[in-house]
Amino acid sequence: MSASFTLAEIAERCGAELRGDADCRISGVETLEHAGADQISFFNNAKYRKFLRETRAAAVILRPSDAADCPGNMLLTDNPYLVWARVTHCFSPSPNHQGGIHASATVDADARIDASAVVAAGAVIGAGAVIEANAYVGPNCVIGREAVLGQGSRLLASVVLMDRVRLGKNCLIHPGAVIGSDGFGLANDQGRWEKVAQLGSVVIGDNVEVGANTTIDRGAIHDTRIHDGVKLDNQIQVAHNVEIGENTAIAACTGISGSTRIGSGCTLAGGVGVVGHIELADGVHVSGASVVSRSLREPGVYTGGVLAMPHKIWQKNIARIKQLDSMARRLKTLEKTLARLQGEQDDGGD
Repeated sequence: MSASFTLAEIAERCGAELRGDADCRISGVETLEHAGADQISFFNNAKYRKFLRETRAAAVILRPSDAADCPGNMLLTDNPYLVWARVTHCFSPSPNHQGGIHASATVDADARIDASAVVAAGAVIGAGAVIEANAYVGPNCVIGREAVLGQGSRLLASVVLMDRVRLGKNCLIHPGAVIGSDGFGLANDQGRWEKVAQLGSVVIGDNVEVGANTTIDRGAIHDTRIHDGVKLDNQIQVAHNVEIGENTAIAACTGISGSTRIGSGCTLAGGVGVVGHIELADGVHVSGASVVSRSLREPGVYTGGVLAMPHKIWQKNIARIKQLDSMARRLKTLEKTLARLQGEQDDGGD
């Protein structure tokens, strides 16, 4: 049976001010454009104002300053997207897993698994691994020797935790993620590459989310560290000995090179590249497709990408960029000539 709540119940759960029919029943969420008479939506972007004015939604989450454009019931808040996030959980089905180990799972005799934890079909648990209370190990996951999966943490499917990796409480790891693979450490011997043993591991704090097919390498000597509340999107590469501070969020396809330290409360948009051995201060925000090649020691927004443009214009701009060095040299010569002529004029005026 589908979940259903009164608007008053939703307002209380999500911390918003109700304006309208408190007994109005809500059975789902939808966009402003497509919402029906029993669904709730939200307004957080001015370009959708047309849809706000015309919406058939039973209620809309929005700022008080936008209330005049809403034709129906409202939940008022200064942060509509945050309240929307909380509302979505009202209608998200909770996993219904009973504790136990599937018959097809392979569990080493030295592993310690809490009775309330779930180990699904095809999972492999190594010697000395610890699975704490209410944790979930999904189908075909692999947990290495002496790895720890904290209380309430969930590995959804085909996740790999290599040896000695430690996850804190209430983490969510999406399918295909690999945590604790070897870092890219190689020494050159006259053109041949020789592997450097990666002796550290990965330590992840509480309430961390790791997206599908994201990889986090183990440290070369010390551990790679992901602190509490970090959110990593899909297909991110975190190299060895990286440290990511609390409540930082990083979007898909970002690559972070080794021994980089990223502060707390940072955001890196999609496709960002970060070189190794640098630091990003707390509160640094990097725009999509930017390349960070030096330390950013002050909080703020940094952008280094080139916006897409028509191909012919791009060709012209590239041609001009190639001329910048010679133009700069000519400009410097011209400035010297002008300075000399100015000096001669001043001397002639004495």
